[in-house]
Amino acid sequence: MSPGAHRSQEPPSAPGGPPGHGTSGHGMSGSGPREGAGDPVLRYDRPAADWEREALPIGNGALGAMVFGTVPTERLQFNEKTLWTGGPGSAAGYDHGNWPAPRPGALEEARRRIDASGSLDPEEAAALLGRPRRGYGAYQPFGDLWLDLPPEAHGAPVRYRRALGLRTALATVRHTDDRGVTHRRAFFASHPAGVLVGRLGADRPGSTGFTLRVTTPEDDRDVTVTAAGGRITVRGTLHDNGLLFEAQLQVIADGGTRRDGDDGRVSVEGADSAWFVLAAGTGYADIHPHYRGDDPHPRVTTAVDRAVRRGPRDLLAEHTADHRRLFDRVRLDLGGRLPADIPTDRLLRDYAGGTAAARTGQGPGADGTAGAAGITDADGAVRSDAAAADRALEALAFQYGRYLLIASSRPGSLPANLQGVWNDSTAPPWAADYHTNINLQMAYWPAHSTHLSETAEPYDRFVTALLAPGRITAREMFGSPGWVVHNETNPYGFTGVHDWPTAFWFPEAAAWLTQLLHDRYRYSLDTGYLRDTAYPPLKEAAVFWLHQLRTDPSDGTLVVSPAYSPEHGRFTAGTAMAQQIVHDLLSNTLEAARVLGDDPDFRDGVRRALDRLGPGLRTGSWGQLQEWKEDLDDPEDRHRHVSHLFALHPGRQISPGSRWAAAAGTSLGARGDGGTGWSRAWKINFWARLHDGDRAHALLAGQLRESTLPNLLDTHPPFQLDGNLGATAGIAEMLLQSHHGEIELLPALPAAWPEGSVHGLRARGDVTVDLAWSGGRAHTAVLATGHTGKLRLRGGLLEGPYAVEESTGGRTAETRKGDDGAILLRARAGHRYVITAR
Repeated sequence: MSPGAHRSQEPPSAPGGPPGHGTSGHGMSGSGPREGAGDPVLRYDRPAADWEREALPIGNGALGAMVFGTVPTERLQFNEKTLWTGGPGSAAGYDHGNWPAPRPGALEEARRRIDASGSLDPEEAAALLGRPRRGYGAYQPFGDLWLDLPPEAHGAPVRYRRALGLRTALATVRHTDDRGVTHRRAFFASHPAGVLVGRLGADRPGSTGFTLRVTTPEDDRDVTVTAAGGRITVRGTLHDNGLLFEAQLQVIADGGTRRDGDDGRVSVEGADSAWFVLAAGTGYADIHPHYRGDDPHPRVTTAVDRAVRRGPRDLLAEHTADHRRLFDRVRLDLGGRLPADIPTDRLLRDYAGGTAAARTGQGPGADGTAGAAGITDADGAVRSDAAAADRALEALAFQYGRYLLIASSRPGSLPANLQGVWNDSTAPPWAADYHTNINLQMAYWPAHSTHLSETAEPYDRFVTALLAPGRITAREMFGSPGWVVHNETNPYGFTGVHDWPTAFWFPEAAAWLTQLLHDRYRYSLDTGYLRDTAYPPLKEAAVFWLHQLRTDPSDGTLVVSPAYSPEHGRFTAGTAMAQQIVHDLLSNTLEAARVLGDDPDFRDGVRRALDRLGPGLRTGSWGQLQEWKEDLDDPEDRHRHVSHLFALHPGRQISPGSRWAAAAGTSLGARGDGGTGWSRAWKINFWARLHDGDRAHALLAGQLRESTLPNLLDTHPPFQLDGNLGATAGIAEMLLQSHHGEIELLPALPAAWPEGSVHGLRARGDVTVDLAWSGGRAHTAVLATGHTGKLRLRGGLLEGPYAVEESTGGRTAETRKGDDGAILLRARAGHRYVITAR
């Protein structure tokens, strides 16, 4: 359900002066976009020494870079998301993970052994059904961009500041040299322009100089690096599969001199400021079976040329507007404000987690900065309590997850992989691939709830592209129609298996992947999207399972066999997770088929299968929700996977207050609050769905204390993006839920968040929700509706006296209480409904 525990298991203001010439720097100046006093910013008082722990990420979906802010040599390690070894053309050979020759009877033999003895050892299963992986490949670093500063430009830097503004998506570096000259650098990745942009400037004319060079890994590719006209061109092919790649970097200086070196470097001396633009691409295309497209040279050249003609002022303005169009949709205030003078790594180090007692009278820290708990309220008063600092950090972590999703998943690129778009290794952990037994799905959990549906377009396209190879795997391995994918995949349509015993078999992955497609429809109610994008993969995955479900001779129910609870236990029939995922798939498919009016005979077949399907919900001997169909759970088991609670989250079979919810809580309690980063993130969501905000908050606190690096990236270890994004989704679940067809306001608000507000969360049914609360209770909710229809509402706000005003028309809206206690509101498309406590 995640990569295994060990790598060995699996083969702020911008720089410069005012616009114009001289120190203008083409508009990327100190007058450029600045962070407001309450804006989310990561701040540091020293350069990054470590890629994983300290460098700061920027990205536009396809391109990403880690900014170090180092002196005397600045380093930007950069990636282009389609640069992968493996796949067609790989020297190791490639067959999508399918069996190289037919294995008649292999699947039936596995089922026979399970029927005979009740289970199958993972090693036996791998011997029967697995195979060594060939030509799978790995995500590759593109290279490093180095800015070597002259000695007089750095000296002994003082007043150092490094920052990443989450609202501007701008990484900045500032320091003053021993001559008193202040140097500034700024970097951003523009999605509209498809380029990375950087600028260097100083507050004294003629003080900007550097030598820019690009390096790439030397042992896995043939590369040429040339410089002409201030443009560095990097072009080559990967040894493994012959994939063509190219990057171009253009340097422009304001004043001074610019020189090209024979060694592929570009130098600038005595300039008032300078800037550069970088574009990169490969010959990859997401087209089965060859996965090759055009030479990247024309589009890389065009991207750089267009960006240079526009200049950094327009590029920055366009980039900022584009990013804020997404990022600014959601604001979260948990009662604290980030102190401008406290580095983020210190805030993390001093994080207490709960409603800690005030640490008043705390003086400056050992490094000379103010105490970590110095938080300025909106009225200007200074609060010096640890809880306020913690709340600010938690809100920052929430927004950081949204920032990372925007930066690593935009239309036109591959989806976010295990590390988003960032990677510095030619042999990254778990290939930095797409694990489909939770990690890829978790990365997109916050896409719709936190108002970032556009970021899911690469995910949707990726799933659609898996259909063609997945049909072949379904036919060749299972003798079945429909499509399938197993435990992990790559950009080359790997839908088969490998032979790692505890992490190779997971045909339910395709069903789980389709869940997010159906959920996107539930958020938007866009039937065109449902018909054209979501329903084809849903239906074909359902067809596969209609052919693969087997009758359990012990009770006559339909079960998945062989089935495996990811990375845990033995192969059996009807494991809880397998049954729950297939139940979810068939339920979603039936709902979608009804909306679209699809073939009645097909709908009847799905309905009949649902009626016979074992739902994967059983209560065991100690009150737990069973992980297996037999009562095999150990109350002392602390395994990081809690796969058998899929029905609670992200599924929707389990409702709070039900006996299944109680059993799920028992299982969660027994597993404990430990685990890797992504595991804690999932548990935040579990407890939120159980309406236990304090336990959800405890998991969030544990993740921040023990599974978060100084640059706030989540660690498995190593760094994995899913933990960040899963935690962001979990915070959203604590504040708003809508998976059961009704909107729940503050369903899991922890005691640690007594005051706060959130603006812009999304609920299923095409509703945007704002909430404000105090004393642990909501006092205002605003619902903006995109469709006409009846809304079902729940929450403490609606349990006492309240009023509802239709603000669009300025009239009082009528509500009534349903038989089950839900408040019913008939809403009109394009209107806003303001609910206030009386």
